[in-house]
Amino acid sequence: MDINYIHSLFLQCNSVSIDTRKIEPNSLFVAIKGERFDANTFAKEALEKAAAYVIIDDESYFIDQRTILVEDSLVALQELAKYHREYLKLPIIALTGSNGKTTTKELIQVVLSKKFKTKATVGNLNNHIGVPLTLLSFTSETEIGIVEMGANHKKEIEFLCELATPDYGYITNFGKAHLEGFGGVEGVIEGKSEMYQYLSKKDKLAFVNLEDTIQVEKSKRLHSFTFGINKTNADVNITSIKANPFVEICYFGLEIKSHLIGLYNANNINAALTIGKYFSIDDIAIKEALESYVPENNRSQLLTKGTNQVILDAYNANPSSMAVAIENFLQLEDLNKVMILGDMFELGQESQQEHKAIVDLLLNEDKVKCYFIGAAFYTNKLENNNFWFYSTFEEFSNDLPMITFNNSTILIKGSRGMALERTLDFL
Repeated sequence: MDINYIHSLFLQCNSVSIDTRKIEPNSLFVAIKGERFDANTFAKEALEKAAAYVIIDDESYFIDQRTILVEDSLVALQELAKYHREYLKLPIIALTGSNGKTTTKELIQVVLSKKFKTKATVGNLNNHIGVPLTLLSFTSETEIGIVEMGANHKKEIEFLCELATPDYGYITNFGKAHLEGFGGVEGVIEGKSEMYQYLSKKDKLAFVNLEDTIQVEKSKRLHSFTFGINKTNADVNITSIKANPFVEICYFGLEIKSHLIGLYNANNINAALTIGKYFSIDDIAIKEALESYVPENNRSQLLTKGTNQVILDAYNANPSSMAVAIENFLQLEDLNKVMILGDMFELGQESQQEHKAIVDLLLNEDKVKCYFIGAAFYTNKLENNNFWFYSTFEEFSNDLPMITFNNSTILIKGSRGMALERTLDFL
Protein backbone atom coordinates (compact mmCIF):
# COMPACT_ATOMS: atom_id res chain seq x y z
CA MET A 1 0.00 0.00 0.00
CA ASP A 2 1.54 3.29 -1.17
CA ILE A 3 0.01 5.66 1.37
CA ASN A 4 1.67 8.70 -0.24
CA TYR A 5 -0.04 7.86 -3.55
CA ILE A 6 -3.41 7.24 -1.88
CA HIS A 7 -3.05 10.55 -0.05
CA SER A 8 -2.37 12.37 -3.30
CA LEU A 9 -5.64 10.99 -4.68
CA PHE A 10 -7.46 11.89 -1.46
CA LEU A 11 -6.32 15.51 -1.79
CA GLN A 12 -8.12 15.66 -5.13
CA CYS A 13 -11.39 14.67 -3.45
CA ASN A 14 -13.90 16.80 -1.56
CA SER A 15 -14.67 14.31 1.18
CA VAL A 16 -14.42 10.72 2.43
CA SER A 17 -17.38 8.38 2.73
CA ILE A 18 -17.97 4.89 4.09
CA ASP A 19 -21.71 4.88 3.32
CA THR A 20 -23.07 5.05 -0.23
CA ARG A 21 -26.37 6.39 1.14
CA LYS A 22 -24.56 9.59 2.15
CA ILE A 23 -21.97 9.77 -0.61
CA GLU A 24 -21.06 13.11 -2.16
CA PRO A 25 -19.78 13.84 -5.68
CA ASN A 26 -15.98 13.74 -6.04
CA SER A 27 -15.53 11.84 -2.78
CA LEU A 28 -13.27 8.98 -1.79
CA PHE A 29 -15.33 5.92 -0.86
CA VAL A 30 -13.72 3.43 1.53
CA ALA A 31 -15.31 -0.03 1.53
CA ILE A 32 -15.19 -1.26 5.13
CA LYS A 33 -16.54 -4.67 6.07
CA GLY A 34 -19.17 -4.74 8.80
CA GLU A 35 -20.62 -7.57 10.87
CA ARG A 36 -23.63 -7.88 8.57
CA PHE A 37 -22.35 -6.54 5.24
CA ASP A 38 -19.35 -6.29 2.94
CA ALA A 39 -19.01 -2.72 1.65
CA ASN A 40 -16.86 -3.97 -1.24
CA THR A 41 -20.18 -4.86 -2.87
CA PHE A 42 -21.09 -1.17 -2.93
CA ALA A 43 -17.93 0.03 -4.73
CA LYS A 44 -19.59 0.12 -8.15
CA GLU A 45 -22.59 1.99 -6.73
CA ALA A 46 -20.24 4.56 -5.15
CA LEU A 47 -18.65 5.30 -8.53
CA GLU A 48 -22.06 5.52 -10.16
CA LYS A 49 -22.96 8.12 -7.55
CA ALA A 50 -19.95 10.21 -8.68
CA ALA A 51 -17.31 9.12 -6.18
CA ALA A 52 -13.91 9.92 -7.64
CA TYR A 53 -12.16 6.83 -6.23
CA VAL A 54 -13.00 3.75 -4.19
CA ILE A 55 -10.77 1.80 -1.81
CA ILE A 56 -11.52 -1.94 -1.69
CA ASP A 57 -9.85 -4.98 -0.12
CA ASP A 58 -11.43 -7.69 -2.30
CA GLU A 59 -9.97 -7.83 -5.80
CA SER A 60 -13.11 -9.51 -7.19
CA TYR A 61 -14.80 -6.09 -6.95
CA PHE A 62 -12.07 -4.25 -8.89
CA ILE A 63 -13.68 -1.95 -11.49
CA ASP A 64 -11.15 0.29 -13.26
CA GLN A 65 -8.34 2.78 -12.64
CA ARG A 66 -10.56 4.55 -10.09
CA THR A 67 -10.31 1.47 -7.85
CA ILE A 68 -7.60 1.31 -5.19
CA LEU A 69 -6.97 -2.24 -4.01
CA VAL A 70 -5.49 -2.63 -0.51
CA GLU A 71 -5.02 -5.53 1.89
CA ASP A 72 -7.43 -4.13 4.50
CA SER A 73 -9.69 -1.13 3.85
CA LEU A 74 -10.07 -0.22 7.53
CA VAL A 75 -6.31 -0.20 8.05
CA ALA A 76 -5.95 1.87 4.89
CA LEU A 77 -8.45 4.42 6.23
CA GLN A 78 -6.57 4.64 9.53
CA GLU A 79 -3.14 4.91 7.90
CA LEU A 80 -4.42 7.54 5.48
CA ALA A 81 -5.82 9.56 8.39
CA LYS A 82 -2.56 9.35 10.31
CA TYR A 83 -0.57 10.38 7.23
CA HIS A 84 -2.94 13.30 6.59
CA ARG A 85 -2.66 14.46 10.20
CA GLU A 86 1.15 14.50 9.90
CA TYR A 87 0.86 16.24 6.53
CA LEU A 88 -1.21 19.10 7.98
CA LYS A 89 0.80 19.53 11.20
CA LEU A 90 -2.04 21.49 12.84
CA PRO A 91 -2.53 21.59 16.63
CA ILE A 92 -5.04 18.99 17.82
CA ILE A 93 -6.98 18.85 21.08
CA ALA A 94 -8.17 15.37 22.04
CA LEU A 95 -10.71 14.61 24.71
CA THR A 96 -12.15 11.49 26.28
CA GLY A 97 -13.96 10.57 29.48
CA SER A 98 -16.94 8.62 30.79
CA ASN A 99 -19.50 11.44 30.61
CA GLY A 100 -19.81 14.78 28.85
CA LYS A 101 -17.40 14.24 25.96
CA THR A 102 -19.65 15.41 23.16
CA THR A 103 -21.07 18.40 25.03
CA THR A 104 -17.59 19.51 26.09
CA LYS A 105 -16.27 19.08 22.55
CA GLU A 106 -19.05 21.26 21.18
CA LEU A 107 -18.46 23.92 23.85
CA ILE A 108 -14.73 23.96 23.11
CA GLN A 109 -15.48 24.37 19.41
CA VAL A 110 -17.84 27.32 19.84
CA VAL A 111 -15.28 29.05 22.07
CA LEU A 112 -12.24 28.45 19.87
CA SER A 113 -14.21 29.40 16.75
CA LYS A 114 -14.29 32.95 18.05
CA LYS A 115 -10.63 33.26 17.06
CA PHE A 116 -9.64 30.24 14.97
CA LYS A 117 -10.92 28.20 12.04
CA THR A 118 -11.75 25.00 13.87
CA LYS A 119 -13.10 21.60 12.94
CA ALA A 120 -14.28 18.95 15.35
CA THR A 121 -15.66 15.44 15.52
CA VAL A 122 -19.16 15.39 14.08
CA GLY A 123 -21.71 13.93 16.48
CA ASN A 124 -20.10 11.03 18.34
CA LEU A 125 -17.89 9.64 15.54
CA ASN A 126 -15.28 8.89 18.17
CA ASN A 127 -14.14 5.30 17.60
CA HIS A 128 -11.56 3.51 15.42
CA ILE A 129 -13.55 4.53 12.32
CA GLY A 130 -14.91 7.89 13.47
CA VAL A 131 -11.55 9.33 14.55
CA PRO A 132 -9.92 8.66 11.13
CA LEU A 133 -12.93 10.25 9.41
CA THR A 134 -12.59 13.27 11.70
CA LEU A 135 -8.87 13.63 10.91
CA LEU A 136 -9.59 13.40 7.20
CA SER A 137 -12.16 16.20 7.50
CA PHE A 138 -9.38 18.62 8.49
CA THR A 139 -7.96 20.76 5.68
CA SER A 140 -5.07 23.16 5.17
CA GLU A 141 -7.47 25.92 6.30
CA THR A 142 -8.15 24.25 9.66
CA GLU A 143 -6.24 26.06 12.40
CA ILE A 144 -7.20 23.84 15.36
CA GLY A 145 -8.66 20.33 15.27
CA ILE A 146 -10.79 18.92 18.08
CA VAL A 147 -11.00 15.13 18.28
CA GLU A 148 -13.39 13.27 20.56
CA MET A 149 -12.25 9.78 21.55
CA GLY A 150 -14.57 7.11 22.90
CA ALA A 151 -13.62 3.72 24.27
CA ASN A 152 -15.28 0.65 25.74
CA HIS A 153 -12.14 -1.38 26.44
CA LYS A 154 -8.49 -0.91 27.35
CA LYS A 155 -5.87 0.06 24.75
CA GLU A 156 -8.49 1.83 22.61
CA ILE A 157 -7.55 5.37 23.71
CA GLU A 158 -3.89 4.45 23.30
CA PHE A 159 -4.58 3.40 19.69
CA LEU A 160 -6.62 6.53 18.91
CA CYS A 161 -3.92 8.78 20.35
CA GLU A 162 -1.34 7.12 18.13
CA LEU A 163 -3.58 7.93 15.16
CA ALA A 164 -4.42 11.52 16.04
CA THR A 165 -1.13 12.43 17.81
CA PRO A 166 -2.78 15.20 19.87
CA ASP A 167 -0.85 18.17 21.21
CA TYR A 168 -3.36 18.73 24.01
CA GLY A 169 -5.62 16.39 25.94
CA TYR A 170 -8.55 16.57 28.34
CA ILE A 171 -10.33 13.81 30.25
CA THR A 172 -13.80 14.92 31.35
CA ASN A 173 -14.08 12.38 34.18
CA PHE A 174 -13.69 8.74 35.19
CA GLY A 175 -17.14 7.24 35.71
CA LYS A 176 -19.05 3.98 35.64
CA ALA A 177 -19.38 3.67 31.87
CA HIS A 178 -18.74 0.56 29.72
CA LEU A 179 -17.93 -1.43 32.86
CA GLU A 180 -18.42 -4.67 30.97
CA GLY A 181 -15.66 -3.91 28.44
CA PHE A 182 -13.27 -2.30 30.90
CA GLY A 183 -13.76 -4.91 33.62
CA GLY A 184 -14.83 -2.47 36.33
CA VAL A 185 -14.15 1.09 37.51
CA GLU A 186 -10.40 0.56 37.88
CA GLY A 187 -10.32 -0.61 34.28
CA VAL A 188 -12.13 2.58 33.24
CA ILE A 189 -9.53 4.70 35.03
CA GLU A 190 -6.68 2.73 33.47
CA GLY A 191 -8.21 2.91 29.99
CA LYS A 192 -8.99 6.62 30.00
CA SER A 193 -5.57 7.40 31.52
CA GLU A 194 -3.94 6.07 28.35
CA MET A 195 -4.38 9.61 27.07
CA TYR A 196 -2.24 10.94 29.93
CA GLN A 197 0.38 8.30 29.16
CA TYR A 198 0.50 9.40 25.53
CA LEU A 199 0.77 13.10 26.45
CA SER A 200 3.55 12.32 28.91
CA LYS A 201 5.48 10.23 26.38
CA LYS A 202 5.26 12.99 23.77
CA ASP A 203 5.86 15.85 26.23
CA LYS A 204 2.47 17.43 25.47
CA LEU A 205 -0.03 19.34 27.64
CA ALA A 206 -3.10 18.22 29.57
CA PHE A 207 -6.00 20.37 30.70
CA VAL A 208 -6.82 19.26 34.26
CA ASN A 209 -9.85 19.79 36.48
CA LEU A 210 -8.57 20.23 40.04
CA GLU A 211 -12.00 19.21 41.37
CA ASP A 212 -11.30 15.66 40.16
CA THR A 213 -8.84 13.92 42.48
CA ILE A 214 -8.20 11.14 39.94
CA GLN A 215 -7.26 13.67 37.25
CA VAL A 216 -4.95 15.43 39.68
CA GLU A 217 -3.23 12.18 40.69
CA LYS A 218 -2.90 10.73 37.19
CA SER A 219 -1.58 13.96 35.64
CA LYS A 220 1.12 14.71 38.24
CA ARG A 221 4.03 14.23 35.84
CA LEU A 222 2.44 16.12 32.95
CA HIS A 223 2.64 19.65 31.67
CA SER A 224 -0.78 20.93 32.66
CA PHE A 225 -3.09 23.93 32.53
CA THR A 226 -5.62 23.68 35.33
CA PHE A 227 -9.02 24.94 36.43
CA GLY A 228 -11.15 24.62 39.52
CA ILE A 229 -13.87 26.22 41.62
CA ASN A 230 -12.42 28.57 44.23
CA LYS A 231 -8.99 27.02 43.64
CA THR A 232 -6.48 29.82 43.98
CA ASN A 233 -3.72 27.55 42.69
CA ALA A 234 -5.58 26.92 39.43
CA ASP A 235 -4.60 28.62 36.19
CA VAL A 236 -8.29 29.43 35.76
CA ASN A 237 -10.17 29.94 39.03
CA ILE A 238 -13.96 29.85 38.67
CA THR A 239 -15.44 31.75 41.59
CA SER A 240 -18.97 30.30 41.65
CA ILE A 241 -21.39 27.92 39.93
CA LYS A 242 -25.13 27.36 40.28
CA ALA A 243 -27.97 25.67 38.39
CA ASN A 244 -31.74 26.10 38.64
CA PRO A 245 -32.07 24.51 36.18
CA PHE A 246 -29.62 26.25 33.80
CA VAL A 247 -25.96 26.43 34.74
CA GLU A 248 -24.49 29.82 35.56
CA ILE A 249 -20.83 30.35 36.35
CA CYS A 250 -18.84 33.35 37.46
CA TYR A 251 -15.21 33.94 36.55
CA PHE A 252 -13.69 37.05 38.16
CA GLY A 253 -16.88 39.05 37.72
CA LEU A 254 -17.65 37.60 34.30
CA GLU A 255 -21.10 36.00 34.57
CA ILE A 256 -21.92 33.30 32.03
CA LYS A 257 -25.53 32.09 31.78
CA SER A 258 -25.68 28.88 29.76
CA HIS A 259 -28.47 26.90 28.13
CA LEU A 260 -27.19 23.71 29.78
CA ILE A 261 -29.12 22.03 32.57
CA GLY A 262 -27.60 20.57 35.74
CA LEU A 263 -24.55 21.25 37.84
CA TYR A 264 -22.89 18.23 36.21
CA ASN A 265 -22.54 20.41 33.10
CA ALA A 266 -20.58 23.08 35.00
CA ASN A 267 -17.28 21.25 34.51
CA ASN A 268 -17.97 20.97 30.77
CA ILE A 269 -18.44 24.74 30.60
CA ASN A 270 -15.43 25.35 32.83
CA ALA A 271 -13.22 23.20 30.61
CA ALA A 272 -14.24 25.14 27.49
CA LEU A 273 -13.63 28.42 29.31
CA THR A 274 -10.21 27.21 30.41
CA ILE A 275 -9.17 26.09 26.96
CA GLY A 276 -10.38 29.41 25.58
CA LYS A 277 -8.21 31.25 28.12
CA TYR A 278 -5.21 29.08 27.25
CA PHE A 279 -5.58 30.06 23.59
CA SER A 280 -5.87 33.76 24.57
CA ILE A 281 -9.48 34.28 23.58
CA ASP A 282 -11.07 37.44 24.93
CA ASP A 283 -13.35 37.04 27.99
CA ILE A 284 -16.34 38.67 26.30
CA ALA A 285 -15.92 36.41 23.26
CA ILE A 286 -15.84 33.36 25.55
CA LYS A 287 -19.02 34.55 27.28
CA GLU A 288 -20.78 35.11 23.94
CA ALA A 289 -19.76 31.67 22.70
CA LEU A 290 -20.84 29.75 25.80
CA GLU A 291 -24.13 31.61 26.09
CA SER A 292 -24.92 30.96 22.43
CA TYR A 293 -24.60 27.18 22.71
CA VAL A 294 -27.94 25.35 22.76
CA PRO A 295 -27.83 21.54 23.20
CA GLU A 296 -29.71 19.22 20.87
CA ASN A 297 -29.90 15.51 20.01
CA ASN A 298 -31.62 14.61 23.30
CA ARG A 299 -28.79 16.00 25.45
CA SER A 300 -29.95 18.01 28.48
CA GLN A 301 -32.68 19.79 26.53
CA LEU A 302 -35.42 21.75 28.29
CA LEU A 303 -38.68 21.35 26.39
CA THR A 304 -42.24 22.49 26.98
CA LYS A 305 -44.95 19.87 26.41
CA GLY A 306 -48.40 21.19 27.26
CA THR A 307 -48.30 22.37 30.85
CA ASN A 308 -45.12 20.38 31.56
CA GLN A 309 -41.43 21.24 31.51
CA VAL A 310 -39.34 18.29 30.28
CA ILE A 311 -35.63 17.79 30.86
CA LEU A 312 -34.75 15.44 28.02
CA ASP A 313 -31.43 13.69 28.63
CA ALA A 314 -32.05 10.50 26.70
CA TYR A 315 -28.91 10.35 24.59
CA ASN A 316 -27.01 8.07 26.95
CA ALA A 317 -26.75 6.90 30.54
CA ASN A 318 -24.43 5.10 32.93
CA PRO A 319 -24.43 4.88 36.74
CA SER A 320 -22.33 8.04 37.13
CA SER A 321 -24.30 10.25 34.77
CA MET A 322 -27.62 8.85 36.01
CA ALA A 323 -26.75 9.60 39.65
CA VAL A 324 -25.67 13.20 39.00
CA ALA A 325 -28.70 13.84 36.79
CA ILE A 326 -30.98 12.60 39.58
CA GLU A 327 -29.17 14.55 42.28
CA ASN A 328 -29.40 17.72 40.21
CA PHE A 329 -33.09 17.13 39.49
CA LEU A 330 -33.87 16.58 43.16
CA GLN A 331 -32.40 19.94 44.12
CA LEU A 332 -34.74 21.81 41.77
CA GLU A 333 -37.37 23.84 43.60
CA ASP A 334 -40.24 22.70 41.35
CA LEU A 335 -43.20 21.16 43.18
CA ASN A 336 -44.53 18.41 40.88
CA LYS A 337 -41.51 16.35 39.86
CA VAL A 338 -41.53 13.17 37.78
CA MET A 339 -38.65 10.92 36.73
CA ILE A 340 -38.82 8.55 33.78
CA LEU A 341 -35.64 6.47 33.94
CA GLY A 342 -34.51 3.81 31.47
CA ASP A 343 -32.04 0.95 31.73
CA MET A 344 -28.29 1.58 31.60
CA PHE A 345 -26.46 -0.70 29.16
CA GLU A 346 -23.00 -2.31 28.98
CA LEU A 347 -22.61 -2.82 32.73
CA GLY A 348 -21.90 -6.56 32.59
CA GLN A 349 -21.97 -8.37 35.90
CA GLU A 350 -22.44 -5.10 37.77
CA SER A 351 -25.74 -4.30 36.06
CA GLN A 352 -27.96 -5.70 38.82
CA GLN A 353 -26.26 -3.82 41.66
CA GLU A 354 -25.93 -0.56 39.72
CA HIS A 355 -29.62 -0.47 38.83
CA LYS A 356 -30.50 -1.34 42.42
CA ALA A 357 -28.30 1.54 43.60
CA ILE A 358 -30.30 3.97 41.48
CA VAL A 359 -33.60 2.64 42.86
CA ASP A 360 -32.23 2.84 46.41
CA LEU A 361 -31.13 6.43 45.79
CA LEU A 362 -34.79 7.39 45.37
CA LEU A 363 -36.38 5.30 48.14
CA ASN A 364 -36.87 8.24 50.51
CA GLU A 365 -37.90 10.78 47.88
CA ASP A 366 -41.62 10.66 48.60
CA LYS A 367 -42.40 13.85 46.66
CA VAL A 368 -41.14 12.54 43.31
CA LYS A 369 -42.98 10.09 41.07
CA CYS A 370 -40.56 7.59 39.53
CA TYR A 371 -41.16 5.44 36.46
CA PHE A 372 -38.47 2.80 35.84
CA ILE A 373 -38.36 1.34 32.33
CA GLY A 374 -36.46 -1.75 31.16
CA ALA A 375 -35.59 -5.30 32.12
CA ALA A 376 -32.69 -4.37 34.42
CA PHE A 377 -34.74 -1.94 36.48
CA TYR A 378 -37.65 -4.39 36.50
CA THR A 379 -35.54 -7.02 38.27
CA ASN A 380 -35.29 -4.52 41.15
CA LYS A 381 -39.05 -4.02 41.33
CA LEU A 382 -40.35 -3.24 44.81
CA GLU A 383 -43.50 -1.87 46.46
CA ASN A 384 -43.47 1.89 46.82
CA ASN A 385 -46.34 4.33 46.41
CA ASN A 386 -44.25 6.56 44.17
CA PHE A 387 -42.56 3.84 42.10
CA TRP A 388 -43.80 2.17 38.90
CA PHE A 389 -41.80 -0.49 37.06
CA TYR A 390 -42.16 -1.63 33.43
CA SER A 391 -40.06 -4.33 31.80
CA THR A 392 -40.32 -2.72 28.34
CA PHE A 393 -41.05 0.67 26.87
CA GLU A 394 -44.07 -0.84 25.14
CA GLU A 395 -45.62 -1.74 28.50
CA PHE A 396 -44.97 1.79 29.70
CA SER A 397 -46.44 3.35 26.55
CA ASN A 398 -49.60 1.29 26.98
CA ASP A 399 -50.13 2.90 30.38
CA LEU A 400 -49.10 6.41 29.36
CA PRO A 401 -52.52 7.49 28.03
CA MET A 402 -53.93 6.77 31.48
CA ILE A 403 -51.20 8.70 33.33
CA THR A 404 -51.89 12.41 33.76
CA PHE A 405 -48.95 14.78 33.86
CA ASN A 406 -50.02 18.36 34.55
CA ASN A 407 -47.85 21.33 35.56
CA SER A 408 -44.99 18.89 36.17
CA THR A 409 -41.24 19.00 35.72
CA ILE A 410 -40.19 15.72 34.13
CA LEU A 411 -36.71 14.21 33.84
CA ILE A 412 -36.28 11.66 31.04
CA LYS A 413 -32.97 9.79 31.29
CA GLY A 414 -31.77 6.47 29.88
CA SER A 415 -29.29 4.72 27.60
CA ARG A 416 -29.50 5.39 23.88
CA GLY A 417 -30.87 1.92 23.21
CA MET A 418 -33.94 2.70 25.33
CA ALA A 419 -34.92 5.60 23.03
CA LEU A 420 -36.90 7.25 25.82
CA GLU A 421 -37.46 10.35 23.72
CA ARG A 422 -40.45 8.36 22.44
CA THR A 423 -42.16 9.40 25.67
CA LEU A 424 -42.57 12.91 24.26
CA ASP A 425 -45.21 11.61 21.86
CA PHE A 426 -47.47 10.82 24.81
CA LEU A 427 -47.03 14.01 26.85
